[in-house]
Amino acid sequence: MTDARFEDAGGTPLNLGAMDPEDLQVLSALLQDAVLTVGDVAFQKRHQRLTLLVNRLRREDGQHVQPPERVRALVSVENVLGVSSQGVAREERDTVLSLLSVDFEPGEEGSGFVVFTLAGDGALRARVEALELRLRDVTRPYRAVSGRMPDHGA
Repeated sequence: MTDARFEDAGGTPLNLGAMDPEDLQVLSALLQDAVLTVGDVAFQKRHQRLTLLVNRLRREDGQHVQPPERVRALVSVENVLGVSSQGVAREERDTVLSLLSVDFEPGEEGSGFVVFTLAGDGALRARVEALELRLRDVTRPYRAVSGRMPDHGA
């Protein structure tokens, strides 16, 4: 068995940005069901940047590829003033987190909070001066280890 290739899926690596809530909705859809570990989250205070290295489910063509594929992608949030979390034990770096959505809670004069909602009532919340996110694929696609699409139940 070999890994899937970008050419097989007919797509190219994603490199997208979000500077407003509408753009963020697109990134949120692309990041739904992405998985990562606690150790894949880093806040670079000096650079005002929060990064997440995720294994995202490939669904950019609007169709579900069978068997499902994932790709490692870097999500970076810029202009970050602080980060808080709920339901995430930071010292347990191997704990797997599943991303449900990414939202923006606006504040005054363009500031606000970028909220990563996680399965199991967890969340990461970044306080930002302005909304600026980037999603960039950094590896070739690979077949999802589970071999199936996530099931959210009805």
